[in-house]
Amino acid sequence: MRCIGVMKIIEVVRLGEQGYSQREIALSVNCSKTTIASLQKRLSILDLKYETVRDMNDEAIKKLVYPSFNGGRTGKEQPDWETIQKQLDSNKRLNLQFLFEEYRETEKDGLSRSRFYARYAEWKATTGKDVVMVQERQPGKELFVDWMGDTLECVLDSSAGKMLKANFFVATLGDSGYPVVIAFPNQKSESWIAAHVEVFRRLGGVPLIVKPDNCKTAVSRANYYDPELNKAYYDLALHYNIAIIPARVRAPRDKSQVEGSIGWLETWLLGWLKGKQFTDFADLNAVIKSRVEELAKRPFQKRAGSRESVFMELDRPALRPLPREPFVNPAYCERRVPNNYHVEHSGFYYSVPHQYYKQQVMVKATCSVIEVYADRLNRIAVHERRYTGSRYITERSHMPLNHQAQQDANRFDGRRYRSWASSIGADTYFAIDTLLKEHEVEQTAYRSCMGILQFSRREGNVRLEAACRKARQIGNVSYTVIKNILKNRQEETPLLFEYTGTVTPLHDNLRGQKAFA
Repeated sequence: MRCIGVMKIIEVVRLGEQGYSQREIALSVNCSKTTIASLQKRLSILDLKYETVRDMNDEAIKKLVYPSFNGGRTGKEQPDWETIQKQLDSNKRLNLQFLFEEYRETEKDGLSRSRFYARYAEWKATTGKDVVMVQERQPGKELFVDWMGDTLECVLDSSAGKMLKANFFVATLGDSGYPVVIAFPNQKSESWIAAHVEVFRRLGGVPLIVKPDNCKTAVSRANYYDPELNKAYYDLALHYNIAIIPARVRAPRDKSQVEGSIGWLETWLLGWLKGKQFTDFADLNAVIKSRVEELAKRPFQKRAGSRESVFMELDRPALRPLPREPFVNPAYCERRVPNNYHVEHSGFYYSVPHQYYKQQVMVKATCSVIEVYADRLNRIAVHERRYTGSRYITERSHMPLNHQAQQDANRFDGRRYRSWASSIGADTYFAIDTLLKEHEVEQTAYRSCMGILQFSRREGNVRLEAACRKARQIGNVSYTVIKNILKNRQEETPLLFEYTGTVTPLHDNLRGQKAFA
């Protein structure tokens, strides 16, 4: 007996009770007379009346009228669909055809391939796995970002004489789905970060949430509960105070808005760009910007307004203001601290506290700043980035004490030694000035000068001034003499005789310089 729909069965019962012929009933429900005759015979056996069948649900009517079909299903035993679904979910290499063949190896008289596929689809429909949840988009809240799957060779590299491939970054916002498209020569992290910065600038504000795919430029380790963002991407999130929530793996409906926009833009943007040639990416992006703004003005097909009008009315007012400065994309590298406690970046060497010798550190570099971290939160050094000049950039506090002392000595020249001595007293100045003048190359006296002046820190300015006065009185202002005076505390002891500095006159009993020639 041919199966007909439940509404037709009810109508056949009603018309039959009213005395209509089988031919008239057949014409009314658009069935053959034979089908009506078979159905009425079955209804007579069941003794179904219109008052009864009118209040029954569809499934109950089907089971009564067509028991052998049981809702369209044969009496063959059903496969374990739950197990089959778990196998498909746990192993991406498996497919339904493989599992069907495996099923037929154990069930020789089981379902045919078409029935197996149909029953699986029916079972899956009842589980809710294929139903779609309505996505309410709050204005200005979420920005969906992704790379287009298609690329286009449209930028001429004049130096190499070949066409470069353009990769297209797409972002769509909130309720409007307002798109921003930017072309890049690659899909590297630098391009990914630069795209976000430019998108925020064009939108004129910042959303609460950014939803990327699980691409490598966004997520270094994909995980449903705890995805790990790349360091530069996390820094961008901190700078703009946004939450980055990657879409679930293999769940494109999480970002259906941008997926739909990509398909729309591949038709209306990439199709329009095909055959065109651009001198550089700046030229290409200027054309893309103009074209996308034009497309955004086109009216929606199933709602009032356009992407642009809804963006201006709802999304843009809901965006948060941009920070004062745009994000600067940092570069990261790991370094082990050498024995000179300077870590290298781009040919320049930046100091870290000497206590981190032999430890692994992370160097974070922007165009203006170098930061060094011992771990994720512990910043141990920060320097202005150097592009010219001395290759070693040293913070004094990073040095051990003996290195600080050596640095102090290396910094001094004759002028600074004289200035330091003058601040102590006239006799100290005389001693230092005399030492510097005694040497043809004054740098030769620097260590002696430093040694004498360092006494002021241990012995005090008063004692050093007195010691230099005593040395001046005896006519010898060397480092050793001043040291011994202080050591023996002789700076206040009176002299046994007064040094006059008179030169001994020449006479026959004294040998001159010629005697030793």
